[in-house]
Amino acid sequence: MREFIVEADGGSRGNPGPAGYGSVVIDAATGQTLAEAAEYIGVATNNVAEYRGLVAGLRAAHELDPTAAVHVRMDSKLVIEQMSGRWKIKHPDMKPLAFEASKVFPAPQVTYEWIPREQNKHADRLANEAMDAGKRGEQWSASGSTAELEAADARAARAVAEPTPAGPPGDAAAGAARARAALADGRADTAPSATAAKSEALAPAKAAKAEADVRAARTVAAPSTGWGPADMGAPATFVLLRHGETPLTPQKRFSGSGGTDPSLSDVGREQAERVGAALARRGTVQAVVASPLTRTRETAGIVAAHLGLDVTVDDGLRETDFGAWEGLTFGEVRERYADDLNAWLADPEARPTGDGESFAATATRIAATRDKLVAAYAGRTVLLVSHVTPIKTFVRLALGAPPESLFRMELSAASLSAVAYYADGNASVRLFNDTSHLRP
Repeated sequence: MREFIVEADGGSRGNPGPAGYGSVVIDAATGQTLAEAAEYIGVATNNVAEYRGLVAGLRAAHELDPTAAVHVRMDSKLVIEQMSGRWKIKHPDMKPLAFEASKVFPAPQVTYEWIPREQNKHADRLANEAMDAGKRGEQWSASGSTAELEAADARAARAVAEPTPAGPPGDAAAGAARARAALADGRADTAPSATAAKSEALAPAKAAKAEADVRAARTVAAPSTGWGPADMGAPATFVLLRHGETPLTPQKRFSGSGGTDPSLSDVGREQAERVGAALARRGTVQAVVASPLTRTRETAGIVAAHLGLDVTVDDGLRETDFGAWEGLTFGEVRERYADDLNAWLADPEARPTGDGESFAATATRIAATRDKLVAAYAGRTVLLVSHVTPIKTFVRLALGAPPESLFRMELSAASLSAVAYYADGNASVRLFNDTSHLRP
């Protein structure tokens, strides 16, 4: 089955005001632009123009191959969330357009992904060209368009200026999107005819970078065998962030959900800023969910400010309640509660002294929270800001590892881990305890 990328955008100079849309169809395997569409549509709102761009892009893809799988990328969160079925469509002007878009391809053939505006330059430029043409009383013409070159030039320049740092991958859709973006950066070097002519305008350094990205992207985008994203669609991916340091963290004291609920230290706040900056550069996180404890809500708030997202709180992500051990070091617990500690180390059903929460109870809570969040964020990447035991439990359950594996994992403050959850119930651990973003 062929796979197309549809990138679409729309704009209105006045909202409502003179409006236009742009859309582009890209071959996912080669990165070659297969079709462009743009049109001045008169006076309309931004959202109407965006929907018109979506419809035009889907129709163009359908004309090329009605059996293809289509991955839609737009910087309109409203359109993406509504077409994904997560938000209701209330506006009367958008309901018929959404219905029209939904009927171009069978629903299982189309997936949707929100992307930052800077990653949607091609379609955005087409929409602006259409509005400029309308202002002149003309129709947009593909022969006079420079949208493809300008978008490729901007992406290449951005890649040179800000190399993507090493760190956690996003979900399968986001990873594929990055590969396709790299292919798009270099498609002027690989596609024939007019696109090849445009590539000569790229500076040598940019062209070399684009060529390297193309080679890497082709490796990533190569067809997979067996089960995986190509077979089952984009998974729900949890990027698991442990909160930043508190005053108790360097002292290695038990700090669960039944203690003093400490705030972040100055070091912890700086760690959260670094995480936020790193994740913003990668641009894959689409939602932020945090434990209700102060240190996780503070960490999530700092990171979410970098991402331009709101924070949702979920009680299921809270840390284990360590009962009477809260605030004590491991050595202090051994001195005071040796028998209880030995039982706790040997049996996941054992509770910390003072009717704390067992690891078995924590695992039951995390499994229920996982299932709820996987259903809520299917096909998307969500940042979960949590604690040591919950994050280790997510990883343990994904690996099918025994409870004692919790004692064999090191999880640093402000570290990132990642687990992807597929439609058939399988999970894939993508990353564990990454702290590269904390290095100067």
